[in-house]
Amino acid sequence: MFSIDWAHFTPGTAILGGALIGAAAGAMALGGGKIAGISGIFGGAINEALQAKRPTPWRLWFLGGLIAASFIWVMFRPVPGAHYGESWPVIAIGGLIVGFGTRLGSGCASGHGVCGLSRFSPRSMAAVGTFIGMGMATTFVMRHILGGV
Repeated sequence: MFSIDWAHFTPGTAILGGALIGAAAGAMALGGGKIAGISGIFGGAINEALQAKRPTPWRLWFLGGLIAASFIWVMFRPVPGAHYGESWPVIAIGGLIVGFGTRLGSGCASGHGVCGLSRFSPRSMAAVGTFIGMGMATTFVMRHILGGV
């Protein structure tokens, strides 16, 4: 059954992170007319590079900021030991499959949820509904049909 590790539960950082994501998405939309969908920004930079064009600077700054923010966060607030049950090659292959899925679905779950729903995008509404529905179905199958595998 689901339980919360209250000793490591940090709602403050979760709320702050969510607020920062929302503020960044809003600033990009209102300030520059851009959508802060990470897979779209990354995919756009890759497409520009493949077309022998220099990627648009704002894309590089945005992606660089994501990477830099992770390192800065870890310097001031170390992340408890993360342990993965798989090898790095398996994790990398999984990442590539997820990347393929985000391109196939025209964005990732969080991008559709944060940026798409706030714009009342029908495609994002369908995508988020599909993500949630499939998550519920998978949880039901795993817990009640396969017996908590």
